[in-house]
Amino acid sequence: MIGKALTLVLTLLGAPALAATAEIEEVTSPGGIKAWLVEDDSIPFVALDIQFKGGASLDPDGKRGAINLMTALLEEGAGTRDATQFAQAVEDLGARIGFSVNDDSLSVSFRALSENRAEAAALLAQALTQPRFDDAAIERVRAQVQAVIRADDTNPRSIASREVARLAWGEHPYGTSLNGTAQSVAALSRQDLVAAKNRVLARDRVVVGAAGDIGAEELGLLLDRILGGLPAEATAPLPEPAELQLEGGLTVLDWDSPQTIVSFAGPGIAIDDPDYFAAFVANHILGGGGFSSRLMEEIRERRGLTYGIGTGLASGVFGQMWQGSMAGSNATVAEAVSLIRQEWARMSEGVTEQELADAKTYLTGEYPLRFDGNGRIAAILSGMQLIGLPIDYIAGRNAKVEAVTAEDVARVAAQLLDEDRLSFVLVGRPEGLENGVPAAPAEGAEVETNPLAPSQ
Repeated sequence: MIGKALTLVLTLLGAPALAATAEIEEVTSPGGIKAWLVEDDSIPFVALDIQFKGGASLDPDGKRGAINLMTALLEEGAGTRDATQFAQAVEDLGARIGFSVNDDSLSVSFRALSENRAEAAALLAQALTQPRFDDAAIERVRAQVQAVIRADDTNPRSIASREVARLAWGEHPYGTSLNGTAQSVAALSRQDLVAAKNRVLARDRVVVGAAGDIGAEELGLLLDRILGGLPAEATAPLPEPAELQLEGGLTVLDWDSPQTIVSFAGPGIAIDDPDYFAAFVANHILGGGGFSSRLMEEIRERRGLTYGIGTGLASGVFGQMWQGSMAGSNATVAEAVSLIRQEWARMSEGVTEQELADAKTYLTGEYPLRFDGNGRIAAILSGMQLIGLPIDYIAGRNAKVEAVTAEDVARVAAQLLDEDRLSFVLVGRPEGLENGVPAAPAEGAEVETNPLAPSQ
């Protein structure tokens, strides 16, 4: 889950380049459905991104994986069309309709040429309101989900991420995989899938982003055509905020491999917190800035203990943490863990003016340029609404990054980057642990040249 939430937040934080001069218009359909629109008639194409709040977090007790399986079946036939016929109808229109889910939302992606958007919208409306859930499709998709579960059970990276989530969130849906378990998925019936649809697909949970060749009035009518047949209210309440349960420490899960996978996390920060942008800049300097980050410099470049290490602010709708990951050899991973702890704590001592300037240049310049196209704009507009950002966020985002001072970074780091609350999960057979704790590197120890570093 957190991985998905992190992706959403990083995308939003890169948003200003999408349309620095574009005007976002708030639209309300005749049926009362609200959307944010960036109109652009330069090409005859429209993109919608529709998100239903709650997503897989709304699984009922004992039926984890129901909403994930249901979501995967939405494109497997609707109305009078079976899976093959539905896919062919979408293809014939040159449209694209996709469904995905995470623990924050169920997402619907819609792309259509202007001349075909009414017909494509009718197909999407059928998928949302009249999914077939045919037995053959259920069993085929169930088998696919079971294959994913089996793969995750034998993937040390997935095992590490899953254990961090369990330690962090406990019984909250964030604490378990939205795929469910082999047992919970095997037990799901068609009736469970119908119930799952009604738990999440409703007009009171929806946010919409739209971009492209469509005006406000036309968009309103299109939204009513797509969403007007859904129930007014979902049958399940949204989950309560998740309480972070990490208390620090190190967990080792035995795995027969020459490498150890390391996943680590500590307290995070909500995206609407006044100090969020200070934490955002701090994260770039600490571990989010690729080869320019402190962790990459200390652990890869100077010592060659890993091919890569990174961190991110995982700011979900229902809970937040600051997380990271790496992999290293069993013989040296204990040293790497100790260095992570040291760099975590060192952030509170402050950053240099050069580090701060470089981070701001990157975060306000190069990174946002990756975001373009109506599909991405629509997704960002819906994501902004999902996590509660204001409609004028894009216009003011860069100014908030520029306003961060070195003192802000140090203060926020002192509040959040407590090495004693940093929790590690190691999957492998790490060496050099004394009573489950890595020994600190000897002070003044010579640093060898890293053989892994790329030539410049």
